[in-house]
Amino acid sequence: MVMEFFKGGADRQLEGIERRITAMLHDCRHAFDLSMTALLAGGDPATVGPEVRTTDIRVNKAERAVRRELVVHVSVRGAKADLPLVLASMSIVKDVERIGDYAKNVWDLAAEGIDMSSAPDLDDLVEWRSRTSTAIGDVARVFQERDTQAAHEMIKEFDRILDECDDRITQQLASAGTPRDAVPRALLFRYLKRIYAHLMNVLSSLVMPLDRLDYYDEDKADRV
Repeated sequence: MVMEFFKGGADRQLEGIERRITAMLHDCRHAFDLSMTALLAGGDPATVGPEVRTTDIRVNKAERAVRRELVVHVSVRGAKADLPLVLASMSIVKDVERIGDYAKNVWDLAAEGIDMSSAPDLDDLVEWRSRTSTAIGDVARVFQERDTQAAHEMIKEFDRILDECDDRITQQLASAGTPRDAVPRALLFRYLKRIYAHLMNVLSSLVMPLDRLDYYDEDKADRV
């Protein structure tokens, strides 16, 4: 609900910030795709490492730029500043930056020598790569279009995916396989879970009041 303020003819500068956040999401998807390819395709992670880092740096710079623009907006507009939007944008841009961080964490697994290209569950992992990449792209589109109905539906879907990730992590903790197999998978699904949680936080800006942003950062048992 916070981002509905844009519909009322909000400051052009804030509309530019919305576009920048959308671009950050696309960069996060790019970094995620590269990182999962490094983990699942069996190639040398170093071949995509520079592009992953460059994209991550670009996301980090964009986060700082958004913050500067928000400060300028408040300074120039004063009492007329769209404070709910400013506070929401500050929160959202941090969630997007964290998605980029977790995408890079996936690449870190490959850089540490983890290679899942010949794993017996490769098809399943490739499906997770596809659905998560698509999810990031879909959130970028829904956020840009301010599609509240789609946001509600995606939040419900992603909440179920959080449970799936928890189940996968629990399976690895109880696995009879080697730590070399179990630990990277547990970490991977932890990273995937955090990506979905931060995507849900971005979507929450479309359907929740300001005080409930970041609601999905909490485990279900701890949500109030």
